Amino acid sequence: MKLQRKNRVRALAVGALAVSGALALSACGSDDTTGAGGGGAAKPSNIKCDGKGKLLASGSSAQKNAMDVWVQNYAGACKGTEINYQPTGSGAGVTTFLQGQTAFAGSDSALKPDEVAKSKKVCKGGQAIDLPMVGGPIAVGYNVPGADNLVLDAKTLSKIFNSEIKKWNDPAIKQLNPGVKLPDLKIQPFHRSDDSGTTDNFTKYLKAAGGWKHEPAKKWEGEGGQAASGSAGVSSQVKQTSGAISYFELSYATASKIQTAKLNTGAKEPVEATVDNASKAISEAKQVGKGDDLALDLNYTTKAEGAYPITLVTYEIACDKGNKAETLPATKSFLTYISSKDGQSALKALGYAPLPTEIADKVRATVAKIS
Repeated sequence: MKLQRKNRVRALAVGALAVSGALALSACGSDDTTGAGGGGAAKPSNIKCDGKGKLLASGSSAQKNAMDVWVQNYAGACKGTEINYQPTGSGAGVTTFLQGQTAFAGSDSALKPDEVAKSKKVCKGGQAIDLPMVGGPIAVGYNVPGADNLVLDAKTLSKIFNSEIKKWNDPAIKQLNPGVKLPDLKIQPFHRSDDSGTTDNFTKYLKAAGGWKHEPAKKWEGEGGQAASGSAGVSSQVKQTSGAISYFELSYATASKIQTAKLNTGAKEPVEATVDNASKAISEAKQVGKGDDLALDLNYTTKAEGAYPITLVTYEIACDKGNKAETLPATKSFLTYISSKDGQSALKALGYAPLPTEIADKVRATVAKIS
């Protein structure tokens, strides 16, 4: 049984490498009673079900692997309820939610003030709030023959992704990797073509720690490079392109066996992209949202030992009040499950970081108040 669970987790993670599409798992006819995901994932019997019919949601592709497991577990417990999450990217997910087409959105960036203002038309008598749900490292994946333990830093990455450093044997990269034989190979940087919260978080790191010349944003502003859609798209390009480098969630690197760079942060040792190292950085986050809005400010310049600074916290965005009567029960039920200890415990095996206890407690209390 343990082997079957591990294989199921691996299969789910590998599924993220396919072209992103809709995930729709209906409880009708499901006979899964084990709870997919392993690693402490909840059994369906632990999930409190409310609502019937189809629940539409879309957004962040960074949380797709987590959603795969959460939706499968929920569908296994809640007969007649269908959760359809489309990993269209954070920007598209927020837009669709603000148009009233989905019950909630996934986003790797908190809502902007103008988006909160727009949400009041959808959330009758209330507004949209940010609910942190998934944390984890944004890995810098690369495909460079012979460079098995590559070390990079923020300044060098900023120049690579702005087409200022163009060869893998550039002196700046050599200095960070003494003794490593770097090839005279063209660097092929890939970035997201879609509006992406992962891009927003990655460029916030480049700006804060590396002097990035552009303003951080969901839309890519760097010069040069090539584009691909979604985390699945850029990770696939790195996998198949010699000299390639890009940024995507650790789960995509793990699933495709893509090497990831360690970061020179100023700590004694370069820091690897791992769930535990990301958790150390996320624990330094400060709540900047007001009231029930739990938006966080991440510390991208941490120099703490073992703290991996390129992290993201991906949010579920929902109305605090004024949810549609036909979708409120299932929305609240599903958000209650994924924020629960059972839901969060499924994340680590997939390369994500469960929420720190203090943040998770606030999320659960806020979800309980949604109306």
